[in-house]
Amino acid sequence: MVKISPAKRTENIKYAVRDIVLIAQEVAKSGKEMLYLNIGDPNLFDFAPPKQMIEETYKAMMINKNGYAPSSGIEIARESIKREATRKGITNIHDIFVTTGASEAIELALTALVNEGDNVLTPTPGYPLYTAVASKLQAIENPYFLDEKNGWQPDIEDIKSKINEKTKAIIIINPNNPTGSNFSKETLLELINIAKKHNLVIFADEIYDKLLFDGEKHISIASLDSEAPIITFGGLSKNYVVPGWRVGWGIISGNIGILSDYIEAINKMLRARLSASHPMQYAIPAALDSKNEHLIEIMAKLERRRKLTVEMLNAIDGISCVQPKGAFYAFPKIEIEKSDTEFVINLIKETGVVVVPGDGFGQKPNTKHFRVVFLPTEIQLEKAYSSISIFMKKYL
Repeated sequence: MVKISPAKRTENIKYAVRDIVLIAQEVAKSGKEMLYLNIGDPNLFDFAPPKQMIEETYKAMMINKNGYAPSSGIEIARESIKREATRKGITNIHDIFVTTGASEAIELALTALVNEGDNVLTPTPGYPLYTAVASKLQAIENPYFLDEKNGWQPDIEDIKSKINEKTKAIIIINPNNPTGSNFSKETLLELINIAKKHNLVIFADEIYDKLLFDGEKHISIASLDSEAPIITFGGLSKNYVVPGWRVGWGIISGNIGILSDYIEAINKMLRARLSASHPMQYAIPAALDSKNEHLIEIMAKLERRRKLTVEMLNAIDGISCVQPKGAFYAFPKIEIEKSDTEFVINLIKETGVVVVPGDGFGQKPNTKHFRVVFLPTEIQLEKAYSSISIFMKKYL
């Protein structure tokens, strides 16, 4: 038999967050103590979901809501998502669909929009899912930069310079992964103007919209314009501490005259893949219609850990860190000659501290970064950052 060749569309698919784990696993075999600051999974640490969500899911299972759900999601879940969207100020909503995590919603929406050779503006730095999906769809990468000197806000002039006749959409991640930035109203209005001028769909990934520091307020971009074609993505993973449940959704709003065919294309794909997990959808109203009291403790922990992260990293020669305004990530800059990937590999091998190289999220040319997740306890973080400090002295 002849060796089986994989599809060419898989050649450029990378996911640095998990790819780096392969190296960490080899180091762990040596018996070295590992400190994992690489994956944004709160359940690995001292965070847990609200009990009422677990109870509602259990009830659904016990009354045998274990078969297929409607393709777009159960009605009480979709109604709850719409109420939440309305509270955020989103109007002119035409469709809501529940998916296996926000990542499936994003992939479905991209697949229904992009043809081979098209391009989508993706934030750099940004979550690597988008470039992986684009690669699978044989779309052309079209990264736009976030401005580190401006608190990691999108660089509007750079975005304008990147648009061409094959550009179909612009993706924003707000609050941003990996930088933790929260976009200003002025920035969001600029993005809307660009999208409307160039007939672009806005993909608004707002999965961290309740995890904000210092009294920061999140503005849903769809709340600022009822005519712009926008899909707002959300889910239970981060705000409600259940990433393993894989519960997400998309909310389509804007001018129905330009959206109708696209909405039907998305629904064709939804029907073709049957449904998201049926019993898990009963957790959606239990979460979204709650008072969100669980966030008080969560944000208190994250506030302390963010403060520790920024202070300790900025105290290390050769490292500078913009203070995150949301989520639970920081994206420190490193002043080194070699690549950040080589830096991270050596860091893992020598110290057992696992972070993700900035190259895995995209960054401006000639800059080097790494991403840390500050979900671990203060004791774990102190140990990790002290190890990074010692390692950095040797590395420099």
